[in-house]
Parts: sequence; C-alpha cells; structure tokens
Amino acid sequence: MKSLLTTVLLATGLSLGAASAASAADAICYNCPPEWADWGSMLKAIKADTGVEVPPDNKNSGQAMAQMIAEKASPVADVAYLGVTFGIKVKDAGLTQAYKPKGFDEIPAGLKDADGHWFTIHSGTLGLFVNKDALGGAPVPACWSDLLKPEYKGMVGYLDPSSAFVGYVGAVAVNTGLGGSLDNFSPAIDFFKKLQANQPIVPKQTSYARVVSGEMPILFDYDFNAYRAKYTEKGNFAFVIPCEGTVVVPYVMSMVKNDPHPEAAKKVLDYVLSDKGQAMWAKAYLRPARNVELPKEVADRFLPAADYARAKAVDYGKMEAVQKGFSDKYLSEVK
Repeated sequence: MKSLLTTVLLATGLSLGAASAASAADAICYNCPPEWADWGSMLKAIKADTGVEVPPDNKNSGQAMAQMIAEKASPVADVAYLGVTFGIKVKDAGLTQAYKPKGFDEIPAGLKDADGHWFTIHSGTLGLFVNKDALGGAPVPACWSDLLKPEYKGMVGYLDPSSAFVGYVGAVAVNTGLGGSLDNFSPAIDFFKKLQANQPIVPKQTSYARVVSGEMPILFDYDFNAYRAKYTEKGNFAFVIPCEGTVVVPYVMSMVKNDPHPEAAKKVLDYVLSDKGQAMWAKAYLRPARNVELPKEVADRFLPAADYARAKAVDYGKMEAVQKGFSDKYLSEVK
C-alpha cells in the first residue's frame, strides 16, 4: 500500500523527486517556468544578488492554485506567480498573506490588492506568436478569423482555456475581438467550435519551445514570448495583434500563507519589483508594473503604437468572477 505521502503527492501531481528538490531550496515559487517571461534569467539574478535559490517550476496558474489548496494545512510554496484572475482566486480562498514589497505604492490601484495579497509585477498583450518558417508557404495570419481557414489546419495552438490562465486570456481576447463581452462568451465558444475543424493543438502548459522548433507554427501567446523568439532565437518569428482586437493582462505574485521560508520569500518579492527586477522584465519585453521607462533598444522592438491601440484592458475582477462559467461552457460545448 502506498504511503500517505506518496498518495498525496500523486494526487497533487508532485513527484517525490520534486519534493526533495523543494526541501533543499531557499524559497519555492509555484509557476515560475524558465521558458516563460524569461523567468530563467530572473531566477539566476535573484540567486546572484540576494543569495536566495528558487528552483524553476513549470506549473500553470490553475495547477499552482490546485496544489496550494491541497497543501493548505502544510504549505510547500513560499510565493506564487499567477495570472491576475488566479491571484484574486487564491486570495479569496485564504491561501495568501499580505505583504507589500518595496515599490508596492507605485503600482496603480487597479493592479494590486489593497492589502498586498497580490500585486502586478508586469503585463503582456495577447496575440499570435508565429513561426513564419513553419507555415508551409501560408501567409502570416492577421486576424482571429484567419485561423479558421483550411490552410492553417494542424498549425494553430492554444493553451487549454479551462486550465491555463493564458488559455483563458486567449478566450477572452478572441471573445472581445469578435464582439463578445464578459457577460457573453458566445463568440469565443463559436470560434473554438469552428476551430476544431482545423485540428488545433491544445497543450496545458507553456509551449514556447514547440513554436521555436516549428512543431506548433502558431500559438495564442503574449508579445513578450514572441519578441524573445524574434530577437534571440534562430528562426523567423513574428508577433501579430489580431485585426479584430485583443486584451492586455497583468501577471501577479503572492506570498503564500504560512509559507516555510517567509524571509526568503520577501526577498524574492522585493527583487521582482525593484528597479533592477523591473528593468529585467522590460528587457524581456514585458510591460513593468512600476513606471520604469523602457530602454530605447527594447521599445524600438515592439510593434507600433497603432497596433497596440487594438489591445484593451478589461474588468479583471469580473474576468475572475466569470472564469468558471466560461470553463464549464468550454468543457461542455467544445472539448
């Protein structure tokens, strides 16, 4: 018979090896994947400048929250990096504790919990991350509606919107662009139903490497990942803000309630909001939460302001409130 520990670990998706690695670290961050938002460089910088070692972690926001719930009585994580709607959820579930890092007061009011249970560290714009060399001669799509054309069969990927936060953001972006609202997801549901004819690829976790390799020519993803590929990888990549429009979404961090390494956790959270941390996010093509000017060489690599005018903010609290309803509808009608 399996031990209770093994059973719990299997139930939450954590391996015994991962648990051993966690116990040896200085601080544990859930959902800090090295290939996403250049967390790889950030974790190295945190270690070099603060001495705090934080292992990379490839969960998505939904998986991170599920594990935090499973471990509520005896937390393993110290901090979590989450899409904003999940930041609201974990606070409401009593999984976080208030902490206001240095620089907290400079974050705009709508981008943080007033008491510090979650706060934005950077934001991204959702669009299409395209490997142009993997399109087989097809043109770079310009609109959401283009993806329904037969020439893109088997080429389009999007993260599971019922699990991964970026997947849900993609659904909100499509829905917003096609005339829907947070009260009406019918345009997105209809779009995903039609897209099934093109045999989309629907992973649950970050798929940057699959786009770079050409395995997945088109992915619903953020500008920062597409720019990173365009300017640092070998290949021919593009970022497209669809003609119908899209959304801008903040990513947040929280300190886990009753975490095992609170002082190390505070150092991590202070660092990601510090001038140096915010500058690192900017160099990774993320919009900093604090008013840190983008380096000119970085700003010049973004699409023109006219393209970004098609990217809108939404009511993130309401976006969180309607997430489960959308997920249920997606699972029942599309998946």
